[in-house]
Parts: sequence; structure tokens; C-alpha cells
Amino acid sequence: MTIASLSGLVMVVGIVITLILGFPIGLSIGFSSAAAVMVILPFDKAMITAAMRMFTGANSFSLLAIPFFILAGNLMNSGGIAKRLIGCAQLVAHRLPGSLAQTNIVANMLFGAISGSGVAAASAMGSILGPLEREKGYSDEYSAAVNIASGPTGMMIPPSNIMIVYTTVASGVSVAAMFMAGYIPGLLWGAACMVVAGVMAKKRGYVETQHISMKESLKILWEGIPSLMMIVIVIGGILNGVFTATEGSAIAVVYAFVLSLIYKNLDLKMLPKMLLDSVKTTAVVEFLVCVSSIMSWVMSYAKIPQLISQGLLGISSNPVVILLIMNVILLVVGTFMDPTPAVLIFTPIFLPIVQTWGMHPVHFGLMMVMNLCVGTLTPPVGAILFAGCRIGNVSIQQVIRLLIPFFIAVTVCLLLVTFVPVLSLGIPQALALC
Repeated sequence: MTIASLSGLVMVVGIVITLILGFPIGLSIGFSSAAAVMVILPFDKAMITAAMRMFTGANSFSLLAIPFFILAGNLMNSGGIAKRLIGCAQLVAHRLPGSLAQTNIVANMLFGAISGSGVAAASAMGSILGPLEREKGYSDEYSAAVNIASGPTGMMIPPSNIMIVYTTVASGVSVAAMFMAGYIPGLLWGAACMVVAGVMAKKRGYVETQHISMKESLKILWEGIPSLMMIVIVIGGILNGVFTATEGSAIAVVYAFVLSLIYKNLDLKMLPKMLLDSVKTTAVVEFLVCVSSIMSWVMSYAKIPQLISQGLLGISSNPVVILLIMNVILLVVGTFMDPTPAVLIFTPIFLPIVQTWGMHPVHFGLMMVMNLCVGTLTPPVGAILFAGCRIGNVSIQQVIRLLIPFFIAVTVCLLLVTFVPVLSLGIPQALALC
């Protein structure tokens, strides 16, 4: 066995064993990758190489956008902006069956379009709309299922933290291109959830619709326009080259802070806690990026991507078959791994394969992100599933049965995004971004 093969074996076996022992994914990748480097190099050089790879992985201007978008989401949740977005969502969904549940879906899309976080969207909207739905006679399981199923739209509709992470691994892909590519798949996911929620609402008798007068509509719209303008300012500024995605994230924080002060809903005493929560979340993401950079170096040295590529192409040379296999692998991986480490691990493996037949990296990125978003809804590590169940005061066993129709609808959307490139590439190509 060559040193390259041995290093790859040490890393893979180390990750498997440490995960079985209950290590956090970041430490598992870090320890196993460092051990693999020590197989290749002497101890002192191995430690220097690992440290340099960690620094190189974190040394990205694009990654600075993540803490700012996380903080912006926290400010929105506490500063009254989320309530205004719900009001705007009511204007869209108030005449549909299960109007409050439909409002939840639209509100998750709007909140995600500003915060970039599915967990933040599901937590904010579930805590506000859940009690209202209970008052109208909606079951807690139904309300939680709708909120959970639509939460991942916040990870696809820009800005999106996971898309920023993807651009750091997929060289040559701009953040702006990925952001624009996420609109149609994100809206498609939300529309699928609305159809399923509407059918379920009719079967359960939740068919009441809300009446909103013209005067009330104008008032809601007037109060919600400042919140909606954050989307226009941030995304519009990025597209027009006024500022980068990272600078746009900082502007989002300032805008959310000022707007929260104007709404007089922000408790300044909570700012230290918001900052600390944002730092903790950012630290987890950054650490994963750092240790995954060591792992990528070992994978490259051990030629793991080439071996997997040969294995997949050995099964079939048909791009349709290979994409279906990749989808299955990513769906399974997403149930056991958070999206960030999954993107960092599998992008260097799968992207070179799909590029052999000319698949655009932006198209592949959306396919990967959408696959991993499904994993946030499934046990054992589904972040949005657990957050939605906690907010809705229901158990996973209660809600998982109701999520099955949503899974089916979302899988159809995933297949469309996988095999119809224009759904992800249409907007960025029209804007000459890719």
C-alpha cells in the first residue's frame, strides 16, 4: 500500500470511528485529517502544513458575510421586522385554504430572503404564527409540519450562508451568481409546500380564509415596505456592483438595527446575547471550513476524488444515471450531516465528475444545496426539524408522518432542478453572471 493510499485510509477510518464514538463532526474531521497528514509528513512539518491549510481555508473575504447575515437575522427576529414580514405574507396568502399555514410558508420565504437561515426563519415564524394557528383550530402537528417543510426556503432564496460556503470550494463561482440561481428553486420549493398544505387543509377542514380590507392592506403594506426594502437594497446593491456580498451583509446588519430602533421593538440589553449567539454560530461554520481545508488537501494527495470518479463512471457513463446516484448519496448524507461540512466534503469529489460532461458549477451547486436542505428536515441531525418541533411543542414522531407528502413534493422539485438547468441558470445567465 502506498503512502497516499494509507493516508486516505487513515482519514476515512478515523472519521468513521470518531463519529461512532460521538465526536462532533468538526473535531472528527480535524483529528482524522491531521492524523492523515502525519502519515505523509514528519510530525513538525505535518503540524505546520495543517495549520497553513486551516489558515488558507478561513482566509476568504466571502466568508465574512456569514456572521453579518446571522446577526441580521437575529436582529430581525427581535426587532419587530419578522412581524411586519408576516403581515406582508398575509396579503399574499389570506384567501388560500389554511390561510395561516399558507402565510407561514410565504413568511418563511420572505424571512429567508433576508436572513439566509432556515432555522432562524422556522423559529421566528413558528413562534409567532403557531399560537394564532392553534386559536383557529389547527392541530399543532399540522402547523409544525408546514413550518418545518417550508423552513429550508431560507437556505435557497438569497442571501444564503450555505451558498457562500459553496463558492469558497467551487473555484470560479461568484456569490452573486449562486444567489440569483437560488430564486427559482427556492420559490419552487415554497410553491410545492403551499400546494401540499392547501390539500391537507381542505382534508382537515381548515378552509377558513381571512378577510383583509383595502384599508388594512394598505396599512400592512406601508408598515412592511421598510422591511421588504432590505431585500431590494442588499440584493440590488450586489447585482449592480455597488458593494460585494460581504459588504452587503454588513449593510443588512446596519439596516436591521436602525429599523429595529425605529420600530421600538429592540431591547438593547439583548444585544450582547445576540452578538454572542452570532459569534457561536459563526465559529462553528468557520471551524468546519478550516478543518475541511486540511481534509481537502489529504483527499487531493490520496487521489480520493479520482477514485470515486472512476467508481461512478464504472457503474455508468450516462449523466442521468450518475446524477441520480449523486442525488441519492447527498440525500442520505444530508440525514446524517449538516449542510456546511457536507458541501465542504462532497463538492471537491462530485464537481469534477459533473464538469466532465459540461454541467455548470452553479447548476450543480443548486442541486447540492437543495439535496442537503432536505436533510435539515430529517432525523437524526435535521436542524430545522428539531427547531420546528421545539417551537411547535410537538414530538418528531407526531410530525414526521405529516411531513411525508412534503418530502414527495420537494423530491419532485429536486428532480426538476437537477435535470432542467434553466431553473437554476436562467436568472444568472440573463444577468450575465455566469
